[in-house]
Amino acid sequence: MIVPSFWAEARRQIRRGNRQITVRRWGWSDTSEADAQAMAEARADEALALAQTDNTVERRERKVAYNGAQGVPIREEVLERHGDTVITRNAYGAKCLNTPDVLFADVDFDTALPRGLYVAALCLLAAVVLLPARWLLGSWGWLAFGLVAVLGTAPLAHLLQRLNPARQGGPQAAAMARLRAFLQDQPAWAVRVYRTPAGLRLLATQGPVAPGSEQAQAFFNAVGADPLYVRMCENQHCFRARLTGKPWRMGIEKHLRPRPGVWPVSADRLPVRQAWVRHYDTRAQDFAACAWIETVGSGVVHPAVQPVVDLHDNLSQPLQPGKPLA
Repeated sequence: MIVPSFWAEARRQIRRGNRQITVRRWGWSDTSEADAQAMAEARADEALALAQTDNTVERRERKVAYNGAQGVPIREEVLERHGDTVITRNAYGAKCLNTPDVLFADVDFDTALPRGLYVAALCLLAAVVLLPARWLLGSWGWLAFGLVAVLGTAPLAHLLQRLNPARQGGPQAAAMARLRAFLQDQPAWAVRVYRTPAGLRLLATQGPVAPGSEQAQAFFNAVGADPLYVRMCENQHCFRARLTGKPWRMGIEKHLRPRPGVWPVSADRLPVRQAWVRHYDTRAQDFAACAWIETVGSGVVHPAVQPVVDLHDNLSQPLQPGKPLA
């Protein structure tokens, strides 16, 4: 895991006949901006050399925080360092914990409607509406069914979706059942479970785990971890947990300034960002990022994991009752 404190960008340009080639590359460093600039220039030189013979070379690295940014570290403002654990501010302003070997997993409750539910709802409407309408209204029955299908299929599909998880105790109960099934075959494991606005956050405490390991992948698969989160862990060689609320869930309508919110920010635009951050940090004190539910499994907390648990629980406020989740 690399979360640099310093960033710089270099630009290289060359003309070949009527063709002009321009490339830009980022550099980074934990030591100084000068070292970051030196890396940027070296990477730009290398990219320019390749671009002269390969038209597929990316001319400019997209300024994104982390997802999909293979080969480029997490590009966020570093707020604190606690050993190997780094606290950053993400592209929409929230504080995030990044750790190379303490396993976090996000399990989002699925609210999307499978295509099969639409088909089932349409068939049900056909049986309930089409035959009576055809008998009562003749050829107009087809028109009646079409109207009902347009207006009623989606609500009926939503109802069917809710009924099945409800029979199993709801999405949280189903997620906990998957977790307990995994732990039956892993008696040494211990997992702290937190509720988030969109689902569950799982924190494994039995010992360090590498993000790309078979252990991590087996756990992700078993509990149904969010695929986007899993990809981030693989690309950035770290685990991640949001520590403060999402702005729009706290009544903050304006986005982090300046847009798109990715670090670094030019000196002339820093005051705008700092003003937004002050407002956000004040507001975030009244909200929790998650709420602790229970610990399942062996209950073991490895000495190397304990500081990360303490840091997470201190900053995300899961143990303070009454605070709304954001």
